[in-house]
Amino acid sequence: MVQLEDIKKVYFIGIGGIGMSAIARYFKFHGRSVSGYDKTETVLTKQLVAEGIPVHYDDNLELAPKDADLVVYTPAIPKDHSELNFYRDNKYVLMKRSEVLGVITEGSFNICVAGTHGKTTISTMIAHLLRHTGYGCNAFLGGVAVNYNSNYWSDKRNVCVVEADEYDRSFLRLSPDIAVITAMDADHLDIYGTPEAMEDAYIEFSRRVKKGGWMISKHGLKRSAALESTHQLTYSLLDQGSDIRAENIRMENGSYHFNVVTRLWHLNDITLNMGGLHNIENVIAAIMIAHHLGIADDKIKAAVADFKGVKRRFEYMIKTPSLVFVDDYAHHPEELRALISGARKLFPDKKCTVIFQPHLFTRTRDFAKEFAESLDLADEVVLLPIYPARELPIEGVTSNLILDQMTIENKQILEKAQVLDLIKQQKNDNWLLITAGAGDIDTLLQPIKTILDK
Repeated sequence: MVQLEDIKKVYFIGIGGIGMSAIARYFKFHGRSVSGYDKTETVLTKQLVAEGIPVHYDDNLELAPKDADLVVYTPAIPKDHSELNFYRDNKYVLMKRSEVLGVITEGSFNICVAGTHGKTTISTMIAHLLRHTGYGCNAFLGGVAVNYNSNYWSDKRNVCVVEADEYDRSFLRLSPDIAVITAMDADHLDIYGTPEAMEDAYIEFSRRVKKGGWMISKHGLKRSAALESTHQLTYSLLDQGSDIRAENIRMENGSYHFNVVTRLWHLNDITLNMGGLHNIENVIAAIMIAHHLGIADDKIKAAVADFKGVKRRFEYMIKTPSLVFVDDYAHHPEELRALISGARKLFPDKKCTVIFQPHLFTRTRDFAKEFAESLDLADEVVLLPIYPARELPIEGVTSNLILDQMTIENKQILEKAQVLDLIKQQKNDNWLLITAGAGDIDTLLQPIKTILDK
């Protein structure tokens, strides 16, 4: 077993990943020498460089440090990557991100949030509530908290809030004291093979909750009866069968006001300054945990009101009476459905245009029909070509698989440059524009915003 105190120099292969960068920041914070490789330069890698973490973008052995004590890599790295194979062939200490996270959190009180969708927002909300109220925590997040412009922070209190990633079964290396499961919808079928196998992994995750620990799950999960832990609670937006839910939801100027109700406790007049009804449900789970940890009600309410969201999770890029531009990381059909329906309820009188970049050939192939149904909730849809990420093309799998199953008339497939031309031609009166996807669609955000600001 690797002893963290013996590690002086750490090298990351795939350092630009959101989970990888959090661990890189952890080692940097604790005085280690940190550097890394990634395929492309991004806003996040630029931030890492500015923080004193060198990053290069060529798979080049001359640039890879030969004196690394630990090499951390992501499973998304191709098998023919020369740097990774050099370290493997020369018997360096190699660990996946999930293995390192397991070692880091081995001796801490852990709040681990898993689920097909919602886990980034809920884990960030929990970490924010603990930080804002003065309770304190260490945070390893899968998104950038707008309040702190970071996906990692440290605290003297030995409590860790961790986003528990289901990809490559990574979350099965964690040992939660409190576990959250937000959803068990099918995804990553290239890893799991069947929806049932993926559900089995979530059930195994529930078994990893420490003795005496708590399992908090969304009410109505398909196999909730199979989840295991000493104590179990459920949360829901409105379902009265759940242990905690919202009541008296009001919308005002893009914000939500509501009460939280349980059988033994309630909290009134909460304000959430973040769009999307699903985010009320998300914050309910975070509130439940904060209350369980003994945080005072008034501190919880103040923290929720101050929560500014997660970058690329229902993030307002522009918000005026005539024009609303929302960006979101949604890359699963259910996430898209929640995003579009939530935005339309907030802004019911605006024309809704969605620009969506499908992520992964396998996900597009497996869920084309479901993507089409979710996108049909918009008035107008622009699809970008599929972002491949770690995958090679699959014959016959293109964005047309989604387009051809959509029923709305106003739909098309465009390249990025064509999208910008389309934006220039649009009238900004009474318009709700949504960009969505987990690929590199975020490179369009600033160009679109510049056009619209003019």
